[in-house]
Amino acid sequence: MTSELTVETTGGAAGGPAPRSAAARPDEAAAYEAPRTATRMLVTAMGLLDTFSPEQRAEAVITDFDDPRRLDWDIIPRPDRTGIPLHRLDRHQKVLLWDLVRTALPMRTFTKVLAIPQLEHVLRDYEHDFLGPALQAWRTSDSYFVTFFGRPGFEDTWTMRFLGHHVCLNVTVVDERWVCATPVALGQQPTEYDGVLKPLADDEGVAFELLASLDEQQRAGAVIHDVAPADFVTRQVPRIGAFEHPDHYDLGMPQYTITDADRVALRFSRDEPSGVAGDALGPQQQELLWRLLDCYLARLPEEAWLRHREAVRAEGVGSVHFAWAGAQRRGEPHYFRVQTRRFLVEAVNAVGGGNHLHTVLRDLEQDFAAGLLSTHRGSDSSWGRGHLDTRTTSSADGPRGPRP
Repeated sequence: MTSELTVETTGGAAGGPAPRSAAARPDEAAAYEAPRTATRMLVTAMGLLDTFSPEQRAEAVITDFDDPRRLDWDIIPRPDRTGIPLHRLDRHQKVLLWDLVRTALPMRTFTKVLAIPQLEHVLRDYEHDFLGPALQAWRTSDSYFVTFFGRPGFEDTWTMRFLGHHVCLNVTVVDERWVCATPVALGQQPTEYDGVLKPLADDEGVAFELLASLDEQQRAGAVIHDVAPADFVTRQVPRIGAFEHPDHYDLGMPQYTITDADRVALRFSRDEPSGVAGDALGPQQQELLWRLLDCYLARLPEEAWLRHREAVRAEGVGSVHFAWAGAQRRGEPHYFRVQTRRFLVEAVNAVGGGNHLHTVLRDLEQDFAAGLLSTHRGSDSSWGRGHLDTRTTSSADGPRGPRP
């Protein structure tokens, strides 16, 4: 059992070349085409950057697109965030930043991202006895950071990351044509409380509806373990490997731990999905499964998410698997995942007695645009490869002249 854990893979080193399986076939690349989104994001980003002082620009922009920090997407509080936080932006700059976020998301998801930081004010009340005077700096809806990697420019490739407690948006624009927006992680704390601000109610609630609808045989197939992981089974690896195991506990919260035996039982495998397959469900249950998956796919850019939705449906409901672990009622530690050939949804509500939810949508081939970058970056030009280079290269020195 322990020896199996020692050989797990994590999908490659940060910043390393994309695995061969990540290469995008032409038909798959088409699903990520979102030129209108790319251009709108670009002009909004350029407008925002134009308002920055030199000091703000130095904080917000990492010109090396391949900087390994681009692959860091952890949504727990961190002392080493890159980028510029909201509290160092003026009112006009904040409006532009929120406009930029809006261009990348459907309205329903945008409102979730707006709401989640406001729960920091609720947490200040919950944690008053625990954190005391540190709360004013620790729990604030302004501690969310925007970072640009690369050059937000025409026909270019760049990433916008918006990151803070329980929010991580990674939106990569490739050649102003393709847009990849995973991993995208959202959290909610608390989930069970006397309040109406519950932005991820559907992201968790539809899964409970589906679980409650299962008969005994279906439930036996869906429930893979009686213990939930502390956080995502795939953790925060930049690219998901052939298989993954969860950590023993969530960073900074060792009060909830699991064993090596639990880790094996909760294992994620690309080639052997856990749980019940969609074709083992009845029609109404299949509708719940599609509704749950749609809730997460709608975190992708509005211009492309319906295309991804239709691609998953074309593969058939039998290719979608639903797995559950831990308690089967609210207010106790639980976990579920939905796996398709392309996408992985994970949701875990374990620490804090099942009152602290983390959720994520991952693309098994295109997280951080890995496949598109390896096959398409720099190739989308009507006049051939490397348009940005030809603008600054003499015709006498260049590799080609005019077309005949």
